Amino acid sequence: MNVERPDAARLLELTGALADLLTDTVASGASVGFLAPLDRAAALAWWTERCADVAAGRLTVWTAYEEPGRVLGTVGLALPVGKPNSAHRAELVKLMVHRTARGKGLGRRLLAVAEAVAAADGITLLHLDTETGSPAEHLYRTSGWTAVGAIPDYAANPGGVLRPTTIYYKHLPLLAPRQGNAP
Repeated sequence: MNVERPDAARLLELTGALADLLTDTVASGASVGFLAPLDRAAALAWWTERCADVAAGRLTVWTAYEEPGRVLGTVGLALPVGKPNSAHRAELVKLMVHRTARGKGLGRRLLAVAEAVAAADGITLLHLDTETGSPAEHLYRTSGWTAVGAIPDYAANPGGVLRPTTIYYKHLPLLAPRQGNAP
């Protein structure tokens, strides 16, 4: 499995494959901010909008694939650009694995890559939210993340049912001095 960190131009090239991953993720019941059924055009538009965030340094994305053009997983770090008091932290966002690639360690690998790069970039604190009781929650707990607490009825799952969300954080070792918000 290859993992790459695309720049904005490369991310734009991958939007079709990422839209396919997003629609599969939602169709398989994962709560990643969208309701089912997710139209491919809407997924494509959402990923296309992320290109500007990558270009501006507000978002870093990694993609995983076995064959070019078919993305099987992704994860991102949302960086608090323009917030000097927050340069030490980032939010882990949209960890997704295609249902045909689940259970093979890809989610754990993507999580480890994001954590390692964040630490190397001087980020010492990561945070995220995930649906309480989801398979993703198990991944975070077993990867050393700490649950802060759950918020009831925080977000609707793909079926439209309000579900609780658990907030997590993870301290990272300080490996390098932080240079602004450069990804």
